[in-house]
Amino acid sequence: MEMATTQRAEKNMGYEGEALGERTTGLHDESKWALLTTEFWAMVLVIVAILIATAVSDSLNDTRGWLFVTIIATGYIVSRGLAKAGVGHFPIGASRRRTG
Repeated sequence: MEMATTQRAEKNMGYEGEALGERTTGLHDESKWALLTTEFWAMVLVIVAILIATAVSDSLNDTRGWLFVTIIATGYIVSRGLAKAGVGHFPIGASRRRTG
């Protein structure tokens, strides 16, 4: 009987630690904010490079340059969505603990 009570107390203490961590750090659906990712800044640099090339090149017209920018931005948005597809989203205040 005493061992079951000890295990239950340890389990509750773990849940209390998780709850404290969630209150302290908040709930996060992903590990990094979009502006902190390397992919975002790579996309920005590629878009800037395309726009500069469009401005100075005789063979790359503005329509084609903006098409490339649209393709790069769409690719980034789709890849970001796919990366988040497997991440569970929790409403604010919800607990990630499983009961049972």
